[in-house]
Formats: sequence, structure tokens, C-alpha cells
Amino acid sequence: MFQGFSQEALDFLLGIRLNNSKEWFEPRKSIYTEKIFEPMKALAEELFVPFQDTEGMMYKAGRIYRDANFPPYLHYRDTMWIYVRYDAWYWNKTPTLFFELSPEGAEYGFRIEKPEASVMERFRSQLSEDHELFINMVNEVVENFGLTIGGEEYKRKKPCNVPEAEQFFLKKGLSLSKKTGAGDVLFSHKIAEEAVEVFEGLREINDYFHEIVEINDLAKALEKEAEITAEPEPEIKMIKAPEVDFMW
Repeated sequence: MFQGFSQEALDFLLGIRLNNSKEWFEPRKSIYTEKIFEPMKALAEELFVPFQDTEGMMYKAGRIYRDANFPPYLHYRDTMWIYVRYDAWYWNKTPTLFFELSPEGAEYGFRIEKPEASVMERFRSQLSEDHELFINMVNEVVENFGLTIGGEEYKRKKPCNVPEAEQFFLKKGLSLSKKTGAGDVLFSHKIAEEAVEVFEGLREINDYFHEIVEINDLAKALEKEAEITAEPEPEIKMIKAPEVDFMW
């Protein structure tokens, strides 16, 4: 059962940040296993409980080992993560409920980090038609849980016909999250209780974006199918028989 993290866990992640090498990691591998990997795995299971009966939802706790495609001098992560989301091929294009542990503490909430441009275009279109639904959902979680609105912004502003939703028209990606530093909450089971509450509070927003992504994917599939159907059939060239009979 998850009992919280420890200062030793944060110090270990700071050590990785400053000494990202196998020589530093291997002698301290047991600290990673006991203080980070096992607690993160237990926390992931707990965070997923409210969503376990929702079709298509899944969770994963990341390991400290980086992808082989990263430069050889970056062997390990200094920020550990958990995500709860609908199954998808590209995780960063998908709405996600996340929990991250770093040397600074924990951050958790909702994020759609790098959605396709067409997804955010549909989002803005939806806001133009009915901005109150989304804004009310956001205001509720911000007020109830003290979440901060974030996300990368466009360099050029998108036209906005709804002043109340202008801050969302600026977003290239979107996050609603909360940070907790070292202390009693992070070092006890209370961090799990608070994160579960935040995840449940963000469920509607996560589903809201999941629906937009699904509609966008369906539209792309139909468009591709239409293109294939519209392609002309290749011309079959018949071999012309010789005009004069001959023998080999």
C-alpha cells in the first residue's frame, strides 16, 4: 500500500539530475527501487481505482530508464511519471491525467501536451458555439482544488469571438495542474488522497477533450477513405493483336 514519498526519494532524483550516469546510479539502485519505483507503482494503482470500470481507460507508471533514442549521456529520468488516460498510440497528443515526481516535489492534474492543430481548432470552434460548459468546468476545478491553468501558447493570437474564453484561444496545448513541495502531504498517504480527488474532479474535462480527439480522428479517417474512393481506377492497356498473321 502506498504510504507516501520521502526526502530520500527527492534527493535521489536530484542526484540523477546532477550525475546522470550508470556509475552513479548502479550503487544506488536499491534506493530507486524502494523509495521511488515501488511507491510510484502503488500510487498508480490507487489513482486508477476510480477509473477501472471505465471502458478504454488505462494507467502506467514510467520507469527511470530513458528511451534508447536519447543521447547516451542521459541514461535516466530525473522526473518520474504516472498517467491515467484512454488508450492511444501517441500519449502526448492525448488528454491525460498525470502525476509527476521530481526533485522539487509533485505535480499532478490534467494535460493535453501537444495535440494536433486540428484538435485545438475543433476545441476553439466548440468554445465559440458553447463556451459556458467548458469554462464552468474549468472554474469549478480551479476553485475547488487550486489548480493552475497552463500550456504552450501560439506566437500569434487566434481570432476569438468569445471574450470570456480568450485565454483558451491562445493555447497550443492545455494543462490544469497543482504542485506540492516536500513536506507532510507529499511524505504521507495524503498526497494520494488529494491526487485522487483532483483526478476525479478533472474527469469531465478529460472526457471533453477525449471526445474532441475521437471526432477529429474519425473525421480524418473518413476524409482518407473519401480520397481513396475518389481515385480513378488505373487504365488497363490491352495488347493489340498483329494485323498480319505470322508464324514464329
